[in-house]
Amino acid sequence: MKNFKILFLLLIAFNFLFPAFVGAQWLETTILTGSNPSALVWNSDNNKVYCANFFGNNVTVINGSTNAIDTTIVVGYGPRALVCNLLNNKIYCANNSNENISVISGRTNTVFDTISVGSEPRALICNPTNNKIYCANYNNHTLSIINSITDEVITTITTGYGTYALAWDSIDNKVFCSNINSSQNNLTVIDGVTNVVSAIITAGTTPIALVYNPTNNIIYCADYNSNEVVVIDGTTYTALTRVPTGNHPRALAWNSFNNKVYCANENSQNVTIIDAATNSVITTVTTGISPYALVWCSTNNKVYCANSYSNSVTVIDGVTNSVVTTINVGNNPRALAWNSIRNRTYVANYNNSSVSVIRDSIISGVEENHQLLSVDRIQFEVYPNPVKSLSVVCYSLPAKGKVFLQLYDISGRLVKTLVDEIKNPDVYNISLNTRGIAAGIYFLYFQTESNRVIKRLVVVK
Repeated sequence: MKNFKILFLLLIAFNFLFPAFVGAQWLETTILTGSNPSALVWNSDNNKVYCANFFGNNVTVINGSTNAIDTTIVVGYGPRALVCNLLNNKIYCANNSNENISVISGRTNTVFDTISVGSEPRALICNPTNNKIYCANYNNHTLSIINSITDEVITTITTGYGTYALAWDSIDNKVFCSNINSSQNNLTVIDGVTNVVSAIITAGTTPIALVYNPTNNIIYCADYNSNEVVVIDGTTYTALTRVPTGNHPRALAWNSFNNKVYCANENSQNVTIIDAATNSVITTVTTGISPYALVWCSTNNKVYCANSYSNSVTVIDGVTNSVVTTINVGNNPRALAWNSIRNRTYVANYNNSSVSVIRDSIISGVEENHQLLSVDRIQFEVYPNPVKSLSVVCYSLPAKGKVFLQLYDISGRLVKTLVDEIKNPDVYNISLNTRGIAAGIYFLYFQTESNRVIKRLVVVK
């Protein structure tokens, strides 16, 4: 046990102090999909990537271990947005031209239900606290709220004009909805429990993108035509400040390790990096032409930026704020998804109907699937993270065996044991109640007979 604790503390120190340890990124492969891939989502339950093909009217299912296509699922016309609900292993696909959502089983990869929503469903988000799905209906200015157990619409809420982007506040259990064509140019705030409008917030002239920061309980809103990011208090719903960006801020991402917000500026070929503690600009990083989408990868603490007109992805170091490399991908990359099990970033190339797979090794020349992180054999995720009161820990076992699942604080002290028993091969969801745990950084230690994985968990209050 003493040797284990020393090893565990060394691993924690490496993960915490050197999250951006030098690695290597390269294009691993390119996968042909249906016509005009427009959205991606990764499902950690089955390690599959789902790609919505807008003019193909289908969803390509990519095996996260082999990069092979498992199947292609026919959905409605114009699939535009995807979201995965890990609580019940379902994928929701918003079909822009059909005014409905296709519900896909993550176990069978088949459509088993279709939900009627509003006109031009454009964005989706999952609320795991109440097991609900929210769908932004752009053309008729509404938000459909769906019970993810029954897959029925609970209610439809009228929002401002041009319902466009969504974010979920996990601390206060609120959903923020941006209304891009509203004369007020505002955000509608919906209570996650009662499904009623809690507030309407003025947010610039064209609120095009949202991201939530649970560390500070802040919503960041990219105001496309004002060239600013509006910083909104998640409790009071007031605009705290406006951070200047480049021209036409299009996409946002949050880095929980360093508490930074990244803003892709479509018409100035750069990314603005914001210190979320002070809400001030740290620096501006030059990218390719028309940066369009962002994703943060926590394994190596890097931000990937898809440049739609230069057919490339810029990789930014989360610690140094410098460009690590630029990787050429397909034509018009518009969407990104990250697979934390295999540490791959998937890039949807809209104009040549393909997905590029970018590989990122932990240390140059060393693969990430060594015995400590034998990611080919198991899946291990926690959601949501950061967490205020309740997380769900999801893991899978390919074979029967002894399982340990424990929570440690940053000093290496055991906080609680969640699992210590023999388990049959299956997918498991374990509830982790953090109400009695102090705010801070913790580590989930997961061990089977042939694998050990450590995952960082942030508890906020």
